[in-house]
Formats: sequence, structure tokens, C-alpha cells
Amino acid sequence: MKLPRIAALLALPLAAAASAAPPKLIVAISVDQFSGDLFTQYRQYFTGGLKRLTQGAVFPMGYQSHNATETCPGHSTILTGDHPARTGIIANNWVDQSVSRADKSVYCSEDPSVPGSSSSNYTVSTHYLRVPALGDRMKRADPRSRSVAVAGKDRAAIMMGGFGPDQRWYWTGKAFDGTGAPRPAAVATVNASVAESLARPRAAMDLPSVCAPHSRAIALPGGKSVGTGRFARAAGETGKFRASPDFDAAILALAAQVRDEMHLGEGPATDLLAIGASATDYVGHTYGTQGSEMCIQLLALDRALGTLFDRLDSSGVDYVVMLTADHGGHDLPERIDQHGLSEAQRIDAALAPKAMGAAIAAKLGLKGPVLLGDSGFGDLYLDRSLKGKARQSALAAAVSAYRGHPQVAAVFTAAELKAAPRPSGPPDTWSLIDRAKASFDPERSGDFVVLLKPRVTPIADASAGYVATHGSPWDYDRRVPILFWRKGMTGFEQSLSVETVDIMPTLAALIGLKLAPGEVDGRCLDLDEGEGNTCSPPP
Repeated sequence: MKLPRIAALLALPLAAAASAAPPKLIVAISVDQFSGDLFTQYRQYFTGGLKRLTQGAVFPMGYQSHNATETCPGHSTILTGDHPARTGIIANNWVDQSVSRADKSVYCSEDPSVPGSSSSNYTVSTHYLRVPALGDRMKRADPRSRSVAVAGKDRAAIMMGGFGPDQRWYWTGKAFDGTGAPRPAAVATVNASVAESLARPRAAMDLPSVCAPHSRAIALPGGKSVGTGRFARAAGETGKFRASPDFDAAILALAAQVRDEMHLGEGPATDLLAIGASATDYVGHTYGTQGSEMCIQLLALDRALGTLFDRLDSSGVDYVVMLTADHGGHDLPERIDQHGLSEAQRIDAALAPKAMGAAIAAKLGLKGPVLLGDSGFGDLYLDRSLKGKARQSALAAAVSAYRGHPQVAAVFTAAELKAAPRPSGPPDTWSLIDRAKASFDPERSGDFVVLLKPRVTPIADASAGYVATHGSPWDYDRRVPILFWRKGMTGFEQSLSVETVDIMPTLAALIGLKLAPGEVDGRCLDLDEGEGNTCSPPP
């Protein structure tokens, strides 16, 4: 079966209306890097699944309210109800100088105790996750409940699936793999379809008329350009497959077929299907957010989601859908500059921890790397070999150097973050230290955290790898849509700010799963348009 025709795996006619009882199936979808800005920009063009979701409960001002707006922390908030400070997932990667290996960077979904593990070659694990996800809570309340996670990234499947899903499947670079017994036939079916498609060249996709104005070449260093792509690829190009609508089509087809095989939503208890649609993120990183590539991707995703929902309708299962994103994204500064915002720029390479650490070492007469970290922003760590006054001097020098740099908005030390109160109130009113506090774990976070100014892209060189990214404390990375839909519900829109940590308590209330006060960071959102209250259903 050819992958461009994989939607045929999903397509079936519509079915009957859901009952007023708790839904039998929760479908929780995260569209990686689907910012609130993109939702607003393309909302008028949606005709499929995303259009359907806009007819339910729409919260366009959802927030991944923390500072570290990366994939792993963002996914950790969606079905746990907790900020990264509580989930323990402070970033995609962070530094742990206690590990015995030479690679002191650890990956959020690895088990560092496995011999030979590194942050890039690892055994997928929930080792670093500190709190249960919705599926864990559902199974604890009723062991008959089943939980399945299907995603394009292992970290999405780990963080949304929690500790003990019945099935967990994710893309490994060449195929879908994971855990689950018995292994669904769908895994082999979709992998065969993907392999068949990758074995041949992929023709360029059609350019929809609404995407034509976005098709404009943006020149980058090294002769590279983006903005006019239509996802053509040569045989065997798995990287280009991953950064294309075909990837999401495969993810959604796998999720749909696993649901069918397991008859999720047809048992005595409510089941959960968590889906991580990852292609939008890879498209955003590879091409930016405002070219033909992102336009084609979002319209294709809209159609693929529509086909998935049609197939769910045909099953007769009473299901509720929630869709959100793990974070937003920022377009490449070269295109932003052409749109008249000249302050958009790439990060100064001097802010990289290796470069800054060398400068501090030379100034203070110290040995060693001095600073450790993945980039010139976010969590930065002092070399643990520094002790006493040398450590104090290095910390003071580093904080001063970063605070004095024109691209840096703020620097907070671990001591300042420990002392700061937990943030409260509407997330759009949070201060920078509030946002940093929501990402702070005293055992895992850096000795200090660096926040860049708005529109500073933390990629110094776009000539070879990614051209655009996310990870900032600013709203283009924090703000995401939060959408709920169930057949028969009266739709409404609430434009006040809410948080992704509110999603889990909201879904829990729909199925009568009780949470103790303060048990999670989030709160229940009422999905009843009128005087009723889905957060306090009648006994």
C-alpha cells in the first residue's frame, strides 16, 4: 500500500450520536509546534478535522505557561496536569554531572542506568518522569481501562502515555516500534506502507491556492533556501519523510488501526488514545513557519484529522477529542526581517556555554570547561569541579556576562528561583521569573537560567541544520490552542487565557475521575456552554 494513499486506511462513513454518559474513549492529540499564531492564521481555511474541533469548546489562548517551551516539557504537562517543575521534565536535554559516562547531557526519555546509554543512543524510558499521566490514573481507578500512546517522537509517547500504557508506539528513525503485547498487526501494516513509500521517489505535492502567496524563496547562508518547498524527496530520504505531511498520515493511520484492533472505547471502562502528531514540528524547524511548506502541512493535517474522526464516527464509539500543542514556534529571522521586524536575529555564538566558559576561565585563571549546557540559553551549569570561592567567582562572572549581553532579557540563579513563590493567576500575566519558576526543579535545573530577548533565535548557524526553533518564554512559543469536541455538545469560545495543565483535570471530570485539591497544578475547565458544569457533574 502506498503511503500517499494511506488515508484510505482511515476513510469510513459517519455514525451515530454519542450518549450523555461519560465518553467511552478519550482521544488526546498533541500537534507538535502548532502555535496559537498558526491556529489563528489558518483557522479560516480548515475544512476537515480542525474545522470540526472549532465547533466544540475552543480556548484559543491556551498556554504552555512555563519557560522551557520544548517538546518534552510541553508534552509532560498535557496529560499529567502539572508544570515541568512538578513533572521533573525541565527540558529535552539537561546536564547531570553525576552520571558515570563521559556524556553528561541526559535526554528526557532515556534510562541513563542502561550500560552504554547516551543522550543520543538510549533506551526509551519513563525514568525521569515524576508524576502519573491520565492513563495511569484511569487504570488505577478501574483496571479495565486501557491506555495507548502513538506518536512520531518517543518523548511524546512517553510523556503522554505515562508509566504504564497497554501499548506505546513511536517512530525510531526508520520504522514505528515500541512496546505492547500482543503486538498489533497495525504496526507491521503501517511500517510496510512506509517502507514501500520510502523505497521510491516522492513527487512534489500540489500547491493549494491559499498557499501560493507563501511560496517565496528565503536565502540562507551556504546557498540554502527555504519557503518554496512542496515535499518532493528522493528514495530513502527518511529525514524529508519525517518533515512532511506523509509522516502525520502514517502516525494517524497507526493510531486508527490500533484503536480498531484493540476495540478501544468498546469495553466496560473508558479508554484513552494519546496521539502525538509530530510533522508540524519538523516542518517548522526545517523550513520555518511562514513558507509554502507550513501552509501545505497544516491543510494536509486538517484533512488527515478529518479522516481519522470520520473513521471513529463509523465505529459507533462515544468519544471525546482534545487537541493542543506542546509548544509554539518562531519563524526564521531572515524572513521576519523582510516583514519589517528588524530586531529578529540569530543568537550570538559567544553566548554558547563552551565559548562563554572559556572566556570566564581566561579572566579568572580557572581550568576546565567552567560552564556546561546544550545552548547559550536555558539551563546552564557550573563545572562541579569548581569549589568554594572559585565556584562563587565563576557564578558571579557568568551571571554578569550574560546579563550584560544585549540579546539577553533576564538571568535567574538557582537561589533566586528557589526563593520565588509558585506562579499563580492568568498565565498571560506571569512575569519572567514566574515562567522560569514553572520550569525549575532544584535537583535538575541549572545553576542559573538564561532567557533571551524576544525574536532572538537560538540557532547561530542555519546553513546546515535547522533554520528555526522554539524554547523561549515569549508568547509565540508559549501560546497554543486547546480544543475539545464531542458529538452533540454545544460549541463555544472562551478567549481568556488557560493552561495546558488544565487539560487533564478537565478530561478527568468528564469521566468522573476524582482529584484531591492541590493534587495537580491544573484546574478543570467547564465544557458546558450553558448553566451546567462539566467540572461538577450531578451525582
